[in-house]
Amino acid sequence: MTAGTGTAAAHTAPAFPAVMWALLFGNFVIGTGVMIVPATLNELSASLQVSVATAGQLISASAVVMCVGAPLLAAVVAGWDRRRLLTLSLLWFGALHLLCTAMPGFGTLLPVRMLAVIAPAIFTPQAAACVGLLVPADQRGPAITFVFLGWSLASVLGMPIGAFVGGLVGWRSAFALVGVLSLASAAWVWRAMPDGVRPAALTRADWRATLRSRALMLCIVVTVLFSAGQFVLFSYFAPYYRQAIAITPLQLSLLFVWFGAFGFLGNMLMSRHIERIGAHRAVMIAIAAMALSLLLWPLGTSLLLAALVMVPWGLGCFSSNSAQQARLVGIAPALASGSIALNSSAMYAGQALGAASGGALVARGQMHLLHWAGLAMLLLAMAASAWAASHRTSHRD
Repeated sequence: MTAGTGTAAAHTAPAFPAVMWALLFGNFVIGTGVMIVPATLNELSASLQVSVATAGQLISASAVVMCVGAPLLAAVVAGWDRRRLLTLSLLWFGALHLLCTAMPGFGTLLPVRMLAVIAPAIFTPQAAACVGLLVPADQRGPAITFVFLGWSLASVLGMPIGAFVGGLVGWRSAFALVGVLSLASAAWVWRAMPDGVRPAALTRADWRATLRSRALMLCIVVTVLFSAGQFVLFSYFAPYYRQAIAITPLQLSLLFVWFGAFGFLGNMLMSRHIERIGAHRAVMIAIAAMALSLLLWPLGTSLLLAALVMVPWGLGCFSSNSAQQARLVGIAPALASGSIALNSSAMYAGQALGAASGGALVARGQMHLLHWAGLAMLLLAMAASAWAASHRTSHRD
Protein backbone atom coordinates (compact mmCIF):
# COMPACT_ATOMS: atom_id res chain seq x y z
CA MET A 1 0.00 0.00 0.00
CA THR A 2 1.69 3.18 -1.17
CA ALA A 3 1.31 6.62 0.30
CA GLY A 4 -1.69 8.37 -1.23
CA THR A 5 -1.60 11.88 -2.62
CA GLY A 6 -4.93 11.84 -4.52
CA THR A 7 -8.07 13.69 -3.68
CA ALA A 8 -10.80 12.42 -1.43
CA ALA A 9 -12.76 11.41 -4.51
CA ALA A 10 -10.18 8.76 -5.21
CA HIS A 11 -11.31 7.01 -2.05
CA THR A 12 -15.04 7.04 -2.70
CA ALA A 13 -17.26 4.32 -4.08
CA PRO A 14 -17.33 5.34 -7.80
CA ALA A 15 -13.63 4.50 -8.08
CA PHE A 16 -14.38 0.86 -7.25
CA PRO A 17 -16.00 -1.83 -9.42
CA ALA A 18 -19.64 -2.74 -8.73
CA VAL A 19 -18.67 -5.98 -7.01
CA MET A 20 -17.33 -3.92 -4.09
CA TRP A 21 -20.92 -2.95 -3.26
CA ALA A 22 -21.99 -6.60 -3.20
CA LEU A 23 -19.12 -7.43 -0.85
CA LEU A 24 -19.96 -4.42 1.32
CA PHE A 25 -23.58 -5.61 1.58
CA GLY A 26 -22.36 -9.12 2.37
CA ASN A 27 -20.35 -7.74 5.29
CA PHE A 28 -23.42 -5.76 6.37
CA VAL A 29 -25.44 -8.97 6.55
CA ILE A 30 -22.64 -10.90 8.25
CA GLY A 31 -22.13 -8.10 10.77
CA THR A 32 -25.85 -7.86 11.49
CA GLY A 33 -26.00 -11.60 12.07
CA VAL A 34 -22.98 -11.59 14.38
CA MET A 35 -24.40 -8.69 16.41
CA ILE A 36 -28.00 -9.92 16.53
CA VAL A 37 -27.38 -11.74 19.82
CA PRO A 38 -26.14 -8.67 21.74
CA ALA A 39 -29.03 -6.74 20.18
CA THR A 40 -31.64 -9.20 21.46
CA LEU A 41 -29.94 -10.44 24.64
CA ASN A 42 -32.76 -9.31 26.93
CA GLU A 43 -35.37 -11.08 24.78
CA LEU A 44 -33.26 -14.24 24.46
CA SER A 45 -32.79 -14.38 28.22
CA ALA A 46 -36.50 -13.94 28.94
CA SER A 47 -37.81 -16.20 26.17
CA LEU A 48 -35.40 -19.07 26.82
CA GLN A 49 -35.69 -18.66 30.62
CA VAL A 50 -31.96 -18.39 31.24
CA SER A 51 -29.86 -15.72 32.94
CA VAL A 52 -28.27 -12.88 30.97
CA ALA A 53 -24.83 -14.37 31.65
CA THR A 54 -25.97 -17.75 30.27
CA ALA A 55 -27.53 -16.16 27.19
CA GLY A 56 -24.24 -14.34 26.70
CA GLN A 57 -22.60 -17.72 26.08
CA LEU A 58 -24.16 -17.53 22.61
CA ILE A 59 -21.71 -14.70 21.96
CA SER A 60 -18.58 -16.28 23.42
CA ALA A 61 -19.21 -19.78 22.02
CA SER A 62 -19.89 -18.43 18.54
CA ALA A 63 -16.78 -16.25 18.76
CA VAL A 64 -14.69 -19.32 19.55
CA VAL A 65 -16.02 -21.05 16.43
CA MET A 66 -15.19 -18.01 14.29
CA CYS A 67 -11.78 -17.66 15.92
CA VAL A 68 -10.74 -21.24 15.22
CA GLY A 69 -12.54 -21.43 11.91
CA ALA A 70 -11.06 -18.37 10.17
CA PRO A 71 -7.48 -19.64 9.75
CA LEU A 72 -8.40 -23.32 9.40
CA LEU A 73 -11.02 -22.67 6.75
CA ALA A 74 -8.67 -20.29 4.93
CA ALA A 75 -6.48 -23.32 4.24
CA VAL A 76 -9.41 -25.61 3.38
CA VAL A 77 -11.01 -23.24 0.84
CA ALA A 78 -7.77 -21.87 -0.61
CA GLY A 79 -8.39 -23.22 -4.11
CA TRP A 80 -12.11 -22.44 -4.31
CA ASP A 81 -13.52 -19.97 -6.79
CA ARG A 82 -14.51 -16.99 -4.64
CA ARG A 83 -17.81 -16.42 -6.41
CA ARG A 84 -19.02 -19.84 -5.33
CA LEU A 85 -17.37 -19.74 -1.92
CA LEU A 86 -18.77 -16.38 -0.87
CA THR A 87 -22.24 -17.19 -2.23
CA LEU A 88 -22.37 -20.55 -0.44
CA SER A 89 -21.23 -19.03 2.83
CA LEU A 90 -24.11 -16.53 2.70
CA LEU A 91 -26.60 -19.26 1.81
CA TRP A 92 -25.36 -21.26 4.80
CA PHE A 93 -25.67 -18.21 7.07
CA GLY A 94 -29.23 -17.59 5.92
CA ALA A 95 -30.42 -21.17 6.19
CA LEU A 96 -28.97 -21.68 9.67
CA HIS A 97 -30.45 -18.45 11.02
CA LEU A 98 -33.86 -19.51 9.76
CA LEU A 99 -33.30 -22.86 11.49
CA CYS A 100 -32.42 -21.01 14.71
CA THR A 101 -35.94 -19.61 14.80
CA ALA A 102 -37.33 -23.14 15.20
CA MET A 103 -35.16 -24.04 18.21
CA PRO A 104 -37.27 -24.53 21.35
CA GLY A 105 -34.63 -23.83 24.00
CA PHE A 106 -31.13 -22.63 24.80
CA GLY A 107 -29.65 -26.13 24.62
CA THR A 108 -30.76 -26.59 21.01
CA LEU A 109 -30.19 -22.98 19.91
CA LEU A 110 -26.54 -22.91 20.98
CA PRO A 111 -25.20 -25.61 18.60
CA VAL A 112 -27.23 -24.31 15.64
CA ARG A 113 -25.96 -20.79 16.24
CA MET A 114 -22.39 -22.14 16.44
CA LEU A 115 -22.85 -23.87 13.08
CA ALA A 116 -24.30 -20.68 11.58
CA VAL A 117 -21.23 -18.60 12.40
CA ILE A 118 -18.99 -20.79 10.27
CA ALA A 119 -20.07 -18.36 7.52
CA PRO A 120 -18.50 -15.22 9.06
CA ALA A 121 -15.28 -17.17 9.55
CA ILE A 122 -15.22 -17.60 5.78
CA PHE A 123 -16.91 -14.58 4.23
CA THR A 124 -15.25 -11.57 5.85
CA PRO A 125 -11.58 -12.65 5.58
CA GLN A 126 -12.01 -14.19 2.13
CA ALA A 127 -13.85 -11.13 0.80
CA ALA A 128 -10.99 -8.95 2.03
CA ALA A 129 -8.35 -11.29 0.63
CA CYS A 130 -9.80 -11.20 -2.89
CA VAL A 131 -10.08 -7.39 -3.00
CA GLY A 132 -6.49 -7.17 -4.23
CA LEU A 133 -7.51 -9.08 -7.37
CA LEU A 134 -10.49 -6.81 -8.06
CA VAL A 135 -8.91 -3.34 -7.79
CA PRO A 136 -5.56 -1.80 -8.79
CA ALA A 137 -2.75 -2.10 -6.26
CA ASP A 138 -2.85 1.58 -5.34
CA GLN A 139 -6.53 1.24 -4.32
CA ARG A 140 -6.08 -1.86 -2.16
CA GLY A 141 -6.08 -0.09 1.24
CA PRO A 142 -9.07 2.18 0.54
CA ALA A 143 -10.95 -0.74 -1.10
CA ILE A 144 -10.49 -2.92 1.99
CA THR A 145 -11.78 -0.16 4.27
CA PHE A 146 -14.68 0.42 1.84
CA VAL A 147 -15.73 -3.24 1.95
CA PHE A 148 -15.55 -3.13 5.75
CA LEU A 149 -18.03 -0.25 5.77
CA GLY A 150 -20.58 -3.08 5.68
CA TRP A 151 -19.80 -3.81 9.32
CA SER A 152 -20.31 -0.15 10.17
CA LEU A 153 -23.65 -0.20 8.38
CA ALA A 154 -24.56 -3.30 10.36
CA SER A 155 -24.07 -1.24 13.49
CA VAL A 156 -25.93 1.78 12.09
CA LEU A 157 -28.90 -0.12 10.66
CA GLY A 158 -28.73 -3.86 11.18
CA MET A 159 -28.18 -4.04 14.92
CA PRO A 160 -30.68 -1.29 15.82
CA ILE A 161 -33.33 -2.82 13.56
CA GLY A 162 -32.62 -6.21 15.10
CA ALA A 163 -32.94 -4.75 18.60
CA PHE A 164 -36.22 -3.03 17.70
CA VAL A 165 -37.70 -6.10 15.99
CA GLY A 166 -36.55 -8.30 18.86
CA GLY A 167 -38.04 -5.99 21.46
CA LEU A 168 -41.29 -5.61 19.52
CA VAL A 169 -42.05 -9.15 18.28
CA GLY A 170 -39.30 -11.37 19.72
CA TRP A 171 -35.80 -12.59 18.94
CA ARG A 172 -37.02 -15.26 16.51
CA SER A 173 -38.30 -12.58 14.13
CA ALA A 174 -34.97 -10.77 14.36
CA PHE A 175 -33.10 -13.97 13.50
CA ALA A 176 -35.49 -14.60 10.60
CA LEU A 177 -34.72 -11.13 9.25
CA VAL A 178 -31.01 -12.02 9.21
CA GLY A 179 -31.85 -15.21 7.33
CA VAL A 180 -33.81 -13.40 4.62
CA LEU A 181 -31.12 -10.73 4.19
CA SER A 182 -28.48 -13.44 3.88
CA LEU A 183 -30.31 -15.13 1.02
CA ALA A 184 -30.71 -11.79 -0.77
CA SER A 185 -27.02 -11.04 -0.29
CA ALA A 186 -26.06 -14.45 -1.69
CA ALA A 187 -27.98 -13.67 -4.87
CA TRP A 188 -26.25 -10.29 -5.21
CA VAL A 189 -22.77 -11.71 -4.73
CA TRP A 190 -23.49 -14.45 -7.27
CA ARG A 191 -24.54 -11.88 -9.86
CA ALA A 192 -21.78 -9.33 -9.20
CA MET A 193 -18.71 -11.47 -8.52
CA PRO A 194 -16.75 -12.54 -11.60
CA ASP A 195 -15.76 -16.15 -12.15
CA GLY A 196 -12.19 -17.27 -11.69
CA VAL A 197 -11.20 -15.13 -8.69
CA ARG A 198 -8.79 -17.35 -6.80
CA PRO A 199 -6.24 -15.62 -4.55
CA ALA A 200 -3.00 -17.54 -4.49
CA ALA A 201 -3.04 -20.19 -1.78
CA LEU A 202 -0.47 -19.71 0.94
CA THR A 203 2.16 -22.39 1.06
CA ARG A 204 3.51 -23.84 4.29
CA ALA A 205 6.50 -21.58 3.83
CA ASP A 206 4.15 -18.58 3.60
CA TRP A 207 2.35 -19.60 6.77
CA ARG A 208 5.70 -20.04 8.53
CA ALA A 209 6.75 -16.59 7.35
CA THR A 210 3.48 -15.13 8.60
CA LEU A 211 3.71 -16.78 12.01
CA ARG A 212 7.40 -15.87 12.37
CA SER A 213 6.88 -12.20 11.51
CA ARG A 214 7.13 -10.33 14.78
CA ALA A 215 5.46 -7.28 13.25
CA LEU A 216 2.46 -9.29 12.01
CA MET A 217 2.05 -11.31 15.19
CA LEU A 218 2.22 -8.25 17.42
CA CYS A 219 -0.51 -6.69 15.28
CA ILE A 220 -2.60 -9.82 15.82
CA VAL A 221 -2.16 -9.42 19.59
CA VAL A 222 -3.33 -5.82 19.27
CA THR A 223 -6.50 -7.01 17.55
CA VAL A 224 -7.23 -9.55 20.30
CA LEU A 225 -6.84 -6.88 22.97
CA PHE A 226 -8.91 -4.10 21.40
CA SER A 227 -11.64 -6.57 20.43
CA ALA A 228 -11.78 -7.98 23.97
CA GLY A 229 -11.77 -4.47 25.41
CA GLN A 230 -14.88 -3.63 23.43
CA PHE A 231 -16.85 -6.85 23.86
CA VAL A 232 -16.46 -7.06 27.62
CA LEU A 233 -19.04 -4.24 27.68
CA PHE A 234 -20.57 -4.22 24.19
CA SER A 235 -21.89 -7.79 24.63
CA TYR A 236 -24.01 -6.61 27.55
CA PHE A 237 -25.21 -3.21 26.34
CA ALA A 238 -28.86 -4.25 26.50
CA PRO A 239 -28.94 -5.51 30.12
CA TYR A 240 -26.46 -2.82 31.23
CA TYR A 241 -28.62 0.04 30.03
CA ARG A 242 -31.81 -1.60 31.29
CA GLN A 243 -30.23 -1.68 34.75
CA ALA A 244 -28.43 1.69 34.61
CA ILE A 245 -31.06 3.96 33.03
CA ALA A 246 -34.16 1.72 32.63
CA ILE A 247 -33.90 1.91 28.85
CA THR A 248 -36.85 0.82 26.68
CA PRO A 249 -36.48 -1.33 23.53
CA LEU A 250 -37.14 1.70 21.30
CA GLN A 251 -34.58 3.81 23.17
CA LEU A 252 -32.06 0.97 22.95
CA SER A 253 -32.52 0.68 19.20
CA LEU A 254 -32.09 4.45 18.82
CA LEU A 255 -28.94 4.32 20.94
CA PHE A 256 -27.59 1.58 18.68
CA VAL A 257 -28.41 3.77 15.66
CA TRP A 258 -26.49 6.65 17.25
CA PHE A 259 -23.51 4.44 18.07
CA GLY A 260 -23.54 2.85 14.64
CA ALA A 261 -23.80 6.21 12.87
CA PHE A 262 -20.54 7.29 14.44
CA GLY A 263 -19.06 3.88 13.63
CA PHE A 264 -19.95 4.46 10.00
CA LEU A 265 -18.57 8.00 10.10
CA GLY A 266 -15.35 6.78 11.69
CA ASN A 267 -14.87 4.16 8.99
CA MET A 268 -15.59 6.71 6.24
CA LEU A 269 -13.00 9.07 7.71
CA MET A 270 -10.55 6.20 7.98
CA SER A 271 -11.10 5.21 4.36
CA ARG A 272 -10.41 8.78 3.21
CA HIS A 273 -7.40 9.59 5.38
CA ILE A 274 -5.58 6.35 6.16
CA GLU A 275 -3.12 6.80 3.31
CA ARG A 276 -2.15 10.24 4.60
CA ILE A 277 -1.76 9.49 8.30
CA GLY A 278 -0.43 5.93 7.96
CA ALA A 279 -2.04 2.72 9.15
CA HIS A 280 -0.07 2.47 12.42
CA ARG A 281 -1.09 5.97 13.57
CA ALA A 282 -4.64 5.34 12.41
CA VAL A 283 -4.91 2.20 14.57
CA MET A 284 -3.53 4.05 17.60
CA ILE A 285 -5.94 6.97 17.16
CA ALA A 286 -8.93 4.62 16.86
CA ILE A 287 -8.01 2.65 20.00
CA ALA A 288 -7.35 5.85 21.96
CA ALA A 289 -10.82 7.13 21.00
CA MET A 290 -12.45 3.97 22.33
CA ALA A 291 -10.41 4.16 25.53
CA LEU A 292 -11.60 7.74 26.07
CA SER A 293 -15.23 6.62 25.99
CA LEU A 294 -14.65 3.89 28.57
CA LEU A 295 -12.74 6.33 30.78
CA LEU A 296 -15.74 8.69 30.70
CA TRP A 297 -18.32 5.89 30.96
CA PRO A 298 -19.47 6.64 34.55
CA LEU A 299 -20.72 10.03 33.33
CA GLY A 300 -23.43 8.38 31.19
CA THR A 301 -26.16 8.63 33.81
CA SER A 302 -28.96 9.49 31.38
CA LEU A 303 -29.85 8.57 27.81
CA LEU A 304 -28.44 11.86 26.48
CA LEU A 305 -25.21 11.63 28.46
CA ALA A 306 -24.77 7.96 27.55
CA ALA A 307 -25.13 8.87 23.87
CA LEU A 308 -22.50 11.61 24.16
CA VAL A 309 -20.04 9.42 26.04
CA MET A 310 -20.13 6.68 23.42
CA VAL A 311 -19.30 9.01 20.47
CA PRO A 312 -15.49 8.44 20.56
CA TRP A 313 -16.06 4.69 20.88
CA GLY A 314 -18.31 4.76 17.84
CA LEU A 315 -15.68 6.62 15.82
CA GLY A 316 -13.04 4.05 16.70
CA CYS A 317 -14.96 0.76 16.86
CA PHE A 318 -14.94 -0.28 13.21
CA SER A 319 -12.27 2.05 11.90
CA SER A 320 -9.75 0.35 14.19
CA ASN A 321 -10.16 -2.99 12.44
CA SER A 322 -10.27 -1.44 8.97
CA ALA A 323 -6.97 0.30 9.69
CA GLN A 324 -5.57 -2.90 11.16
CA GLN A 325 -6.43 -4.82 7.98
CA ALA A 326 -4.68 -2.20 5.86
CA ARG A 327 -1.73 -2.24 8.24
CA LEU A 328 -1.29 -5.98 7.86
CA VAL A 329 -1.49 -5.79 4.08
CA GLY A 330 1.05 -2.97 4.09
CA ILE A 331 3.53 -4.89 6.23
CA ALA A 332 3.53 -7.98 4.01
CA PRO A 333 1.29 -7.83 0.91
CA ALA A 334 2.28 -11.32 -0.24
CA LEU A 335 1.10 -12.78 3.09
CA ALA A 336 -2.21 -10.89 3.17
CA SER A 337 -4.44 -13.98 2.88
CA GLY A 338 -2.86 -15.51 5.97
CA SER A 339 -2.53 -12.35 8.03
CA ILE A 340 -6.10 -11.23 7.31
CA ALA A 341 -7.44 -14.66 8.24
CA LEU A 342 -5.43 -14.56 11.46
CA ASN A 343 -6.67 -11.04 12.15
CA SER A 344 -10.28 -12.17 11.73
CA SER A 345 -9.51 -15.03 14.08
CA ALA A 346 -8.02 -12.55 16.54
CA MET A 347 -11.15 -10.38 16.38
CA TYR A 348 -13.31 -13.35 17.26
CA ALA A 349 -10.88 -14.51 19.96
CA GLY A 350 -11.19 -11.07 21.50
CA GLN A 351 -14.96 -11.26 21.29
CA ALA A 352 -14.92 -14.61 23.08
CA LEU A 353 -12.51 -13.34 25.74
CA GLY A 354 -14.44 -10.12 26.24
CA ALA A 355 -17.89 -11.72 26.33
CA ALA A 356 -16.72 -14.43 28.73
CA SER A 357 -14.98 -11.91 31.01
CA GLY A 358 -18.01 -9.64 30.96
CA GLY A 359 -20.32 -12.58 31.63
CA ALA A 360 -18.26 -13.54 34.67
CA LEU A 361 -18.57 -10.02 36.05
CA VAL A 362 -22.32 -9.93 35.34
CA ALA A 363 -22.81 -13.31 37.02
CA ARG A 364 -21.13 -11.94 40.15
CA GLY A 365 -23.31 -8.84 40.15
CA GLN A 366 -20.44 -6.56 39.09
CA MET A 367 -21.89 -5.09 35.91
CA HIS A 368 -20.63 -1.67 37.03
CA LEU A 369 -17.04 -2.86 36.50
CA LEU A 370 -17.46 -3.80 32.82
CA HIS A 371 -16.11 -0.52 31.46
CA TRP A 372 -13.03 -0.58 33.72
CA ALA A 373 -12.15 -4.08 32.53
CA GLY A 374 -12.60 -2.92 28.93
CA LEU A 375 -10.44 0.16 29.49
CA ALA A 376 -7.60 -1.94 30.90
CA MET A 377 -7.64 -4.14 27.79
CA LEU A 378 -7.65 -1.12 25.45
CA LEU A 379 -4.67 0.43 27.22
CA LEU A 380 -2.81 -2.86 26.80
CA ALA A 381 -3.77 -2.78 23.11
CA MET A 382 -2.25 0.68 22.73
CA ALA A 383 0.99 -0.46 24.35
CA ALA A 384 1.13 -3.52 22.10
CA SER A 385 0.43 -1.39 19.03
CA ALA A 386 3.34 0.93 19.86
CA TRP A 387 5.56 -2.14 20.28
CA ALA A 388 4.37 -3.54 16.95
CA ALA A 389 5.24 -0.26 15.21
CA SER A 390 8.82 -0.55 16.40
CA HIS A 391 9.08 -3.96 14.73
CA ARG A 392 7.28 -3.29 11.46
CA THR A 393 9.16 -4.65 8.50
CA SER A 394 7.75 -2.38 5.81
CA HIS A 395 7.99 1.36 5.34
CA ARG A 396 4.57 1.28 3.70
CA ASP A 397 2.89 1.47 7.09
